[in-house]
Amino acid sequence: MSIYNFTVKDASGLDVSIKDYEGKVLLIVNTATGCGLTPQYEGLQDLYDKYQDQGFEILDFPSNQFANQAPGSDDEIKSFCETRFGVTFKIFHKIDVNGDNADPLFTYLKKEKGGMLGSNIKWNFTKFLVNKKGEVVKRFAPTDVPEKIENDIKKLLSE
Repeated sequence: MSIYNFTVKDASGLDVSIKDYEGKVLLIVNTATGCGLTPQYEGLQDLYDKYQDQGFEILDFPSNQFANQAPGSDDEIKSFCETRFGVTFKIFHKIDVNGDNADPLFTYLKKEKGGMLGSNIKWNFTKFLVNKKGEVVKRFAPTDVPEKIENDIKKLLSE
């Protein structure tokens, strides 16, 4: 099993194969628009602006599983992110990241890199860093700001 075996839906409901991102460094994040950590979108966009041309992609998966902090529709979430934070990276369909209805991609990510308190995602803005070979190399806590991840991204881009 590889990360490239998964297909997900984008915010428009279209199927997107993760294989489309093969050979790129990926940061896969579960997000929410009404969370105290939502300002991290600014830092994420800064990283994307700096490194997109070098083969870096952010895959944003909104989730309403944590205190109902992403209650909007896919269109509302996408519009909020674009207008409030200038987000230009890919925003996907709102999903569950834990439980029986968890998206298979996140089940895989959690299996590859468990957290400090087990594999379940504890809150919005948990981040998974994937190298150019599709290997999940690191998991970052929700409170790890995007700027803290920058050196890891630069290292993977140079490999």
